[in-house]
Amino acid sequence: MNKVVDSIETALADVKDGAVIMSGGFGLCGNPENLILGLLKKGVKDLTVISNNCGTDDKGLGVLLKSRQVRKMVSSYVGENKELERQFLSGELEVELNPQGTLAERIRAGAFGIGGFFTPTGVGTRIAEGKETRVIDGREYVLEKPLTADFAFVRAWKADPWGNLVFRESARNFSPLMAMAAKVTIVEAEHIVGLGEIDPDQVHVPSVFVKRIVQGRNYQKWIEQRTVRPRPS
Repeated sequence: MNKVVDSIETALADVKDGAVIMSGGFGLCGNPENLILGLLKKGVKDLTVISNNCGTDDKGLGVLLKSRQVRKMVSSYVGENKELERQFLSGELEVELNPQGTLAERIRAGAFGIGGFFTPTGVGTRIAEGKETRVIDGREYVLEKPLTADFAFVRAWKADPWGNLVFRESARNFSPLMAMAAKVTIVEAEHIVGLGEIDPDQVHVPSVFVKRIVQGRNYQKWIEQRTVRPRPS
């Protein structure tokens, strides 16, 4: 039952070229920093990455884009990454954009075994092109399909050796849904605590969805857009 492994290299041992990876994070908040850098070092290519965004040019998932390891991004917001813009416009990168709520619901559908759902978001736009639509109670809806992955990379605030997870504040974001929507969930934890130290009522992801845990280290916890108020004179 002990799912803790000794290194990032061990955690990523079976991640191969062409893998589909869900990566938790919202902007640069809650990024699985160690696992991303582990992928960079491992050098696997032709990856499809499902994440709310692709980091910035030199932080988060952006480092994988810069090293040309990503073939396709499935995202909601990509506006902070100039290299993504360049690769997309030049035809080097495939990008599948989703409204943010639709992206979250597609991941949830994959996690819960739902075959698809109808949403009014995107009707009449390029998002709906080529997709089934249906009128329900006089309103038009578009069918969206679920998202699943080979691997989910998530960063937890706390994990016990069995794989029960707790996230902290906004770092929770997409991570619990991703942990349930992937075949293999790999967790880097800021704190690995003993069994029984996590109150069962506080568990955000139960152990059954977690395959491996590795101790996270040297977190940068980047800030994407630093905005401060002027100091009082």
